[in-house]
This record gives sequence, structure tokens and C-alpha cells, in this order.
Amino acid sequence: MAFGPPTRSLKSRPMNLTFDIPTHKTARFWDELENGNVYGTRCKKCGTKYFPPVVDCPECLSSDMDWIDLTGEEGEIETFTHVIVRPTSFADRETYTVAVAKLKQGVKVLAWLTGLKLGQAKVGMRVKLVGRPSPEASYELVPIQ
Repeated sequence: MAFGPPTRSLKSRPMNLTFDIPTHKTARFWDELENGNVYGTRCKKCGTKYFPPVVDCPECLSSDMDWIDLTGEEGEIETFTHVIVRPTSFADRETYTVAVAKLKQGVKVLAWLTGLKLGQAKVGMRVKLVGRPSPEASYELVPIQ
């Protein structure tokens, strides 16, 4: 068996894929986020909490979920990173910090960490989760002073 460049010319053509992602079961998450509220879900059967919200529980396979309000929920930073080399979609923004925080309700949240200068973030720092009402519908972790 020989390896190396193909012996015949191969042509390629573009392939366009379209994905339909149903969001009707998580519509409340998106609607609330536009108003500055952040929600997760809790399985009614086993009690496991999720963020971002899920519609089916991976633990017990139930689809019976409750919405839980996480707006203003306090937590603690478990890890963080400063993003200096930004992806193309964020090239027009300043460098930023993202963090994973474990909230008091037990869920972990990956979010932008705002309100700090470079070098001020610390593992164990107390933060709270806040929604930012806007057309972009975002949420952030901010330090608790």
C-alpha cells in the first residue's frame, strides 16, 4: 500500500448545511434574557439543576422540568482565563476575561467576567450572575464588592 499524493486530480465543491434547531421548549430562557433575567432548569423527578437550561434530564431521562431564576445568584470563581488573542468574531472588542463560577444553587456558569482590570480576577472570588437586557441578550459574572 503506497501513501502520498493522490494519483488523480480531485475536485471539491462547497457544501452548504442548514440546521433547524428547535427553540420553542427553551423560549422562556431567551425571552427572559432579553429582559435581563437569567434562568436555568431543574428536573422535577431527580432534582438536578442545569445551566444553560435543558429540556430533557440527562441524569434520569425525564422531560418534566421546572424553570429556576438564577438572576443575581451568588457564586465563586472556580477558574478563569484572559482572552488576549480573540476569535475573528470578537476581533473588534478589547481583550476580555471569561470565568466558570459555581453558583449557590449548584450549577456552574461560563460567562464573561466584567468590572475588573486585567490581573484582578482570582480563583475563589465571590461573584454574582447578572443579565444584561439588550438585543444581544447576554449575561455576565460581576464581582461582589
